[in-house]
Amino acid sequence: MNCWSLIASDYKKYKKYGGNCITIVFFTQGFWAIFQYRIANSVYKLKIPILKPLLQLITLIWQKIIEILTGISIPASVTIGESFYIGHFGGIIFNAQTIIGNNCNVSQGVTIGVSGLNKNRGVPIIGDNVYIGVNSVVAGKITIGNNVLIGSSSLITSNVEDNSVMLGVPAIKVSNQGSREYI
Repeated sequence: MNCWSLIASDYKKYKKYGGNCITIVFFTQGFWAIFQYRIANSVYKLKIPILKPLLQLITLIWQKIIEILTGISIPASVTIGESFYIGHFGGIIFNAQTIIGNNCNVSQGVTIGVSGLNKNRGVPIIGDNVYIGVNSVVAGKITIGNNVLIGSSSLITSNVEDNSVMLGVPAIKVSNQGSREYI
C-alpha cells in the first residue's frame, strides 16, 4: 500500500472507534503521530538521492515536534501495517527497528524496545490484530503471534503464540481467547 492508502486505513480505524473528521484530525494526538510517521516512512523509503536527505531532515524535525506535543515516538524506520490505532495520549516509545503487523491497537505508556545479549539481542516482531494494553513493555528478539492480547502493565520478553492472552510481569498465557473483542 502507498502512504495515502495507509493513512486512509488508519483514519477509517479511528472513525470506527467513534471519531469524526474534526476530532480525529485536530484533536487526536495518536492520529497526529501515525500521520507524521506515515509521511516520514515514505520519505525514508525514497530512492531519490538529492531530495531524500532534505526531506528526511524536515520529517525528523516534524517527528520531534510531534513527539514533544504527544509523547509518542515512532521513528521513520519502523514498519507498521495498515489500520494502526493509538488509543490514548503519551508515553509510547518504539525502537527504530520495530515491526508491527496490520490492524493493531496500542494504548498509552507502551514501550516496544531492544533487549537481550549477543545473538539474543533484538527487537520484537508483532503480528496482525494485536492489542497492547496500557503501560506494557514488549522487548527482545521475540515474535508476537497474530490475534494476541497483551494485558495492561505486562512485560513480554519471550515468544507469544497466536490467539494468546498474556498478563503479568513476566507475562504468562492466561487464555486462548485472543484479541477478537479488543480489535
